[in-house]
Amino acid sequence: MSRYTEVIVLARGAEEVMEPLTRPDEDREWHQCFTRVDDNMFGGSRMPSQECYAWVIQFGRAIWDGLLSHLESLPWPDPFSVQVLVRDEEDDCFGLWMLYDGRLSEVPLPHTRREPFFSSVTGVLSRSDRPRR
Repeated sequence: MSRYTEVIVLARGAEEVMEPLTRPDEDREWHQCFTRVDDNMFGGSRMPSQECYAWVIQFGRAIWDGLLSHLESLPWPDPFSVQVLVRDEEDDCFGLWMLYDGRLSEVPLPHTRREPFFSSVTGVLSRSDRPRR
């Protein structure tokens, strides 16, 4: 079954920590690479800035099981700034994960509920205020 999942990592001063994840590595449980999104992309400049606070990745299948544990194991320079946004194919919106006591934990969002789903790593995040179809 083909599925997609989008992940965005936001973290201050994490260029060195995230740089290895922008290159292929056969030893990782997941093999896709993050793409750096720096502030010049928003201004239309093709010259990268020295600072980057965002990285994005998309998985074409549910093969990213080890990603969250890998991210929580990294030596973040500012762990209080780390935010991981995850949107699985069936999700209504991105879920927010933050570091608490060294562990990535999902932050409950108003008007949402997460339910288990057999082919999703995190389950399905639904908006509870969505009108029934």
